[in-house]
Amino acid sequence: MPPFHLESVTADDDCAVVQVTGEVDVYTAPQLRERVVDLIGSGFIHLIADLRDVEFLDSTGIGALVGSLRRVRTHDGSLMLVTTSSRILDIFKITGLNNAFAIYPSISEAVAANPSWRAAVATSDNPIFS
Repeated sequence: MPPFHLESVTADDDCAVVQVTGEVDVYTAPQLRERVVDLIGSGFIHLIADLRDVEFLDSTGIGALVGSLRRVRTHDGSLMLVTTSSRILDIFKITGLNNAFAIYPSISEAVAANPSWRAAVATSDNPIFS
């Protein structure tokens, strides 16, 4: 299993992708929470959490994502999730959180679904957004 890793990639003044790898659990969820708080504090309120390389997500990880969604919404922002893992998708379906989060199979589809993101990547040459 790959080790937990977080990386942020910014697209514009208020858009950023948080790429997450490994397990999001009681030990690592606080790091995810802190990264989102830092991004919001820096003015990034439209976030995409790229969970495609997440192999395990526990209740603490779900709590960090729900808390992040609440935080960005208080700033009129958005949080979209990207995953293709049936295991992760099942967690969101079972908990009903698939109704709270916009979930997409790719970053490009998440970008296309959000007007703030479409405007941000129109001027970006970063291939992550393609």
